[in-house]
Order: sequence, then C-alpha cells, then structure tokens
Amino acid sequence: MLLALLAMAFQAPLAHAHNLRKKGETVTVADSTLSVTPGRDWNRLSGKAGKNVETWTLDGGQLNDLTFFGGIVPGKPLVKERHKKKAPLPKFRKVTLLVELPELLEGTYRTYKNIGTFRLISTNPIKFLGQDGVTFTYEYTDQDQITRKGEATAAIVAGKLYMVSFDAPRLHYFERTIADVRALVATATL
Repeated sequence: MLLALLAMAFQAPLAHAHNLRKKGETVTVADSTLSVTPGRDWNRLSGKAGKNVETWTLDGGQLNDLTFFGGIVPGKPLVKERHKKKAPLPKFRKVTLLVELPELLEGTYRTYKNIGTFRLISTNPIKFLGQDGVTFTYEYTDQDQITRKGEATAAIVAGKLYMVSFDAPRLHYFERTIADVRALVATATL
C-alpha cells in the first residue's frame, strides 16, 4: 500500500508538466485552427515560445523538438521577442514569399537560439494545408556545439503563416524520428 501511494505521489507532478498527445487522436495546436493526428504518442511541453506556438517532444526538447506555428499574422515574429531593442526578431510580413520562409526561420534561430552556424540544405515546393507550400531541410550548430538537423513545412493561408518544424541532433535522433514527423505533417488540416 505504501509503495502504491509513493508511486502516485511521484506520478502526480509529472502529469502537470507535460500533456500527452495520444496516437490517433486529432488535436488542435498552437492556439489556432491547425489540427494534426499523431501516429504515435508525443509529449506537449508546457512552456510556450509565443502566442501561436506549441512544442512537442518524444525524448526531451534537446533531443527532438517538434514545433507548430499556427497562424502567425503579418507584423509578428515566429516567437515572442525577449529583447525587442537589443535582439529584435525578423517578422513575418504580408509580402513574405514562400521562398523567404527558410530565411525567416534562420533569422529567428540565429537571434532566439543564439546560433552562428545555419546551413540550408534543400528547399522544395509541396502542397500543405491544401495550398502551395514549401518544405526545407537545414543544419545548425547550437551553443552546446551539437550539430542539429531540421526540416520544416510551411504554407501561407489567408495571409497567415502555418509552419511545422522539427529539429534533432543530426546523429541518430533526426533520422530515427523524421518519418513519424512527415506522417504527422501529412495529417495537418485547418
């Protein structure tokens, strides 16, 4: 009985730290109308980087980071600015083109994540959310000197930016999870 009580006591705080996104259950993300249906269980992290931003992980944010940007409006950055004067973030603009979205994400990462090295590997057109979109892969080295690989898929719908990005250490974690991420992105609807 004592062991059961102790087990419950240790489990209770964990339930509030993250929110499980269950396999096969459609959920709306990033305080928007963007919905996805995960093909496996994910953990939704409790912290928010911005108003219309939500992050999921499997093993922790440093090992795999799946971020949803839901309906970013013109004039706003992808994430909340920490220091508007000292470190302003690039803004999504009404005139932003699909081909400029990798540059928008790069500029955001350079400032928000304080990285110096960012390399765009590929950019390809794709249908996303029923619209013309873009998918792109990239690599960057973070402050811990770990090379991370990422892939993002984005579209501009009714003047708002919808994007899903996935980042993980290049060795092992990216390749282990990218097929699950692509399957999840394929379920996205508005």
